[in-house]
Amino acid sequence: MAAGRAWWRTVETERGRVCGEPAPVGEGGVDAPPVAAFRGIPYAASPVGALRFAPPRPHEGWSGVRDAARPGPAVPQGPSRLECVMGRRAVDWREDGCLTLNVWSPAGAAGAGRPVLVWFHGGGFSSGSGGWDWYDGARLAALGDVVVVTANYRLGPLGYLYLPESGVGNLGLRDQAAVLRWVRDNIAAFGGDPACITVGGQSAGAYAALALAVAPETRGLVRRVIAQSGPWGLPPQEPDAAAGSATAFLDLLGLPGKAVGGAREAEVLRELRALPAERLLAAYARLSADRARPGRVAPPMYPVLGGALLPTAPRQAVAEGALGDAGLLIGTVRDEMTAFVAFDERARAFTRDDVLRIMREDARDTFRDGDRDAAACAYDDLARLRPDASPAGLLTEAATGWLFRDGVTRIAEQRAAQGTPAYVYRFDRAPDGDDGTLGATHCAELPFLFGTFDAYPDSPMLGRPGTDARRLARAFGGAFAAFAATGTPNGPGLADWRPYCGGPAPEVMYFG
Repeated sequence: MAAGRAWWRTVETERGRVCGEPAPVGEGGVDAPPVAAFRGIPYAASPVGALRFAPPRPHEGWSGVRDAARPGPAVPQGPSRLECVMGRRAVDWREDGCLTLNVWSPAGAAGAGRPVLVWFHGGGFSSGSGGWDWYDGARLAALGDVVVVTANYRLGPLGYLYLPESGVGNLGLRDQAAVLRWVRDNIAAFGGDPACITVGGQSAGAYAALALAVAPETRGLVRRVIAQSGPWGLPPQEPDAAAGSATAFLDLLGLPGKAVGGAREAEVLRELRALPAERLLAAYARLSADRARPGRVAPPMYPVLGGALLPTAPRQAVAEGALGDAGLLIGTVRDEMTAFVAFDERARAFTRDDVLRIMREDARDTFRDGDRDAAACAYDDLARLRPDASPAGLLTEAATGWLFRDGVTRIAEQRAAQGTPAYVYRFDRAPDGDDGTLGATHCAELPFLFGTFDAYPDSPMLGRPGTDARRLARAFGGAFAAFAATGTPNGPGLADWRPYCGGPAPEVMYFG
């Protein structure tokens, strides 16, 4: 990176030179050197033509200096199911040129070997973009004196369609692995240390981050992990289930669904590559609508067990010691499931029997207890604790437990037993004036992590942040940045956060 007044102007990557720009550092009272932003850098070739439904390939490179002032287009996707919580935004997607990443590097980072945070957005493996201003990494880079990277990866059917005979599967996860390899090979030019990478993410991004940290193909690239609101109770997707979703998807497109896993798969794949992306998204939207119901977070397509990147479920791999001595910061928000239940009209008519059916279907492992009806017992226990709660409210509380919170506890206990304790948090801040409808809902911590309040002008989960919210943003983002920098979420001006050691009084840091 060039020194002096033009320190941010030109960086040499393996595929060509890029020119960035100075970036503001957002909310939270940051008093630090300026940060350079390099946006929209290709890390793989465009996934179009014969490369649609193919593993990521190296980008061919470019001549001259590439303008990296603006992010690349989002990958093809439909609207987010959480617009009612996060706020609406126009999705500027384009298949050609969508596999890009963004780098934020503190001033004077050249040759400094700063720690690196690679952070993946959530969105149910179906929506989102690392280039959105929601996830601007400038403030985190300044808070922790770290290099921050965000990235796009393929979503929905383009990222997670499963055609086993053609080798099509987990393409989104393969994109994320390609991001890590790009960082290993290029981040030193931006002042980052390729031997000190923290991989992090929220929701689907947390699931992917932990999967990459334990996968044989990529775990050697990862030193630390940040996992926010991962859906740890989501059952691993077996190949048969993924093939069933692929069959239903092809049927909706008017293609022979029975071809999945058979001799005609290659023919179907050629037809899929010729279809407009809009048709693929429309069929996926219909499939999603057919399978949607309150309390269900699983999309029709998400990572499939099998292969070098997902040989076993991430939680199981952690239990088996695959995380090694990598550091871990993991947690949830207090009211995860309100985002998926509170605004669903169907949930308002739920009865006790409706909720019990969902608990028995979606959380069989949680509520399996011999002949005892563990689901009914758990529901009735919650009802006694919250006598004013509706059945939908009790479903929200129960599902927050089995899908998010319980998995965090188990993973933290496993890490403590393995001698490498994790740092565990819970984010409790609800928007001002909230009547309990949302509380601290899924995604509520994101504006505080990145300090990007202005990027959420109509977000119910944020409301109107005041002085206290900005103070919380400094504490929350500062702790995460410190962890990426040093392996501990502690430092000057931050609360004392102790690792989770289990026992009768395990350490959990509460924010908000």
